Amino acid sequence: MTLHGADGAGGADALLTVLELLAQQAPPARFDAFLDEARLSGLAGEELHRLERAVALAGEARAGAEHDTRRAAGLATLTDTARDLTSSYDLDSLLRVITRRARRLLGLDLAYVTLRGPHGACYVHTTEGSRTGRTEGPRLAPGLRIAEGYGLGGAVQLHGEAVWTADYLADERFAPSGSLDAGVHAPAFDEAAEAALRAEDLHAMMAAPLRSGDTVIGVLHGADRRVRDHTVEEIGLLAALADLAALAVEKAGLLDRTRAEVSELERDSSRVRTSLTRMRHVSEAHGRIMNLVLAGGDLCHVAKAAADALDASVMIRDPGGRCLATAGDIPDLDEGAVAKASLDAHARRRPVLAADDTWVAPVIAGSEDLGGLIIRAAGGLTGEDERLLELAAQSFAFLLLMRRSTAVAEGPVRDELLDDLIADPPHAPQQIAQRARRLGVDLRKPHVLVLARPEGGEQGRAVVWASSYAYRLSGLKTVQGGCIVLLLPGIDASAAAKAVAAELSPLLGHPVSVAAAGPGWSPDGVVRMHQEAGRCLDAMSALGGTGSAASVQDLGFLGLLLSDDNDVDGFVEAAIGPVLDYDAERFTDLTHTLEAYFASGGSPTNAAEALHVHPNTVSRRLERIGELLGPEWQKPGQVLEVQLALRLQRTREVLSRGRGANGPDPSPGPAGAR
Repeated sequence: MTLHGADGAGGADALLTVLELLAQQAPPARFDAFLDEARLSGLAGEELHRLERAVALAGEARAGAEHDTRRAAGLATLTDTARDLTSSYDLDSLLRVITRRARRLLGLDLAYVTLRGPHGACYVHTTEGSRTGRTEGPRLAPGLRIAEGYGLGGAVQLHGEAVWTADYLADERFAPSGSLDAGVHAPAFDEAAEAALRAEDLHAMMAAPLRSGDTVIGVLHGADRRVRDHTVEEIGLLAALADLAALAVEKAGLLDRTRAEVSELERDSSRVRTSLTRMRHVSEAHGRIMNLVLAGGDLCHVAKAAADALDASVMIRDPGGRCLATAGDIPDLDEGAVAKASLDAHARRRPVLAADDTWVAPVIAGSEDLGGLIIRAAGGLTGEDERLLELAAQSFAFLLLMRRSTAVAEGPVRDELLDDLIADPPHAPQQIAQRARRLGVDLRKPHVLVLARPEGGEQGRAVVWASSYAYRLSGLKTVQGGCIVLLLPGIDASAAAKAVAAELSPLLGHPVSVAAAGPGWSPDGVVRMHQEAGRCLDAMSALGGTGSAASVQDLGFLGLLLSDDNDVDGFVEAAIGPVLDYDAERFTDLTHTLEAYFASGGSPTNAAEALHVHPNTVSRRLERIGELLGPEWQKPGQVLEVQLALRLQRTREVLSRGRGANGPDPSPGPAGAR
């Protein structure tokens, strides 16, 4: 640059040079150097004054431009910050954006945010620029608790306005004895927070409130590790960032509440879906059980369906506690607990927990007790499972009522069929067989006939029970001569008699005499079984067996006499079969020894003389017979049967030899084969 003295042209050139420096955004040193050059060149007086004025104006213009630039940069930073806040959703990320932008925008060494806790105290939530991670003692780090009213943050909480200081550590206003308000408020002292600030070596500090309406919810702090004053623009930018931080906190709180509400709605929706799924399961399971009931399924099939639906073991009992059907095993059942729970269940008319994993549900129709449903579910029962248990119990009640109604409706027809079967002379066999098939009774399968005579009391309850019992077992029932007659499927007449007595006697509360005969395999055999059962019942009464249960086979040789088919082979086999088999296999003579023993009046010595053997031989043979027939073979009752069997066997051998003399035996029996 060249100056030409104090003429007008030179002054104009100097002013032009100032404008050029201003346009080039030259630093202040260039302007100062230009003034020094002008003075050295001899510029003085009014011209020098105008040049100095021009340089001063250029400096103001440059400062204004720099201020505008900083303002524009601040606004741009605020805009970027606001934009970043729209893309972040959690509070940590939002406040981290605020503190990072505060440091960059204001050239701070440290920025941090404190939030107000539920009980007045504040805590540090987010920091940016802390160096106390390398120091011992308290740290100005997230989680540090700050007492209510302490430091700049306490002043901001009190006044709700920004507060700043050029040197916090030397500012007496924030000492424990100082006052921000002419003695009205004495700041609190927090030893841990004070130590953390000193560890950071902070001097210049400013703080702005985070407001939510009229409430201060936190404070944004900015600090330097040097002493300096803060400009109005810096305080304004910090306050603007604090407002954005408050919005971030509100936004995060709103998002948290929204997420919580959405999560609760999702949980409610999940619970509703689960409940609907369980209700659908209950409805479908109940539908399957009822369809099975309506399709004519028996108690066992319905119990199996209920067990599958409940994933449990199921037992259905009648009012007397007798088991009607089961599905699965229920071991170690506490009968006392079940009885108590059954009373509670019927009183409350809903399922009751009897013991661990064992439930009792009442099977009722109106006020009538039809029994109880016992289940054991290893996994326990939910509310929907309890509802399904109630519905299953209702299904069982419905099935029992249906069976009773069917039995009552078909009762006269079934009674007439059995009356015709035991009539003498019998009706046409083909016609009877067709009638039986229509009622679901197959007379070609083995059946036994049972006679039950209640010993005292009225027969009404016994007849009602018999109708249900016969229907339940797919049999027939009628009443003749004061006795209940039952024709039931099966081959064990003795077991059938005992089963009838076990159910009917407790129901009536007095003894019931029960006799049975069979099995039979055709309609023609029913008359014979009825006659044999009648003779068996008479024999039981004559022998003082009133109130007991027996079959023709149970009466030993009396049964042989009472039976129409006179099963001699069966009687001999039952009485002395093991002895006959032993003789046949080992070519011994235990049978002849038995006969000699009885013929000699039970004397082994006399029997030995008759057999021409030593008495010890007879004793050993008798011991062997005891091993074959059992230890009680010499008791009076069994001795009588053994002697009768020996006589029958000897008679059959004589007759067999007689047939052999007259020709071959056309039909040798089992005894002849011995």
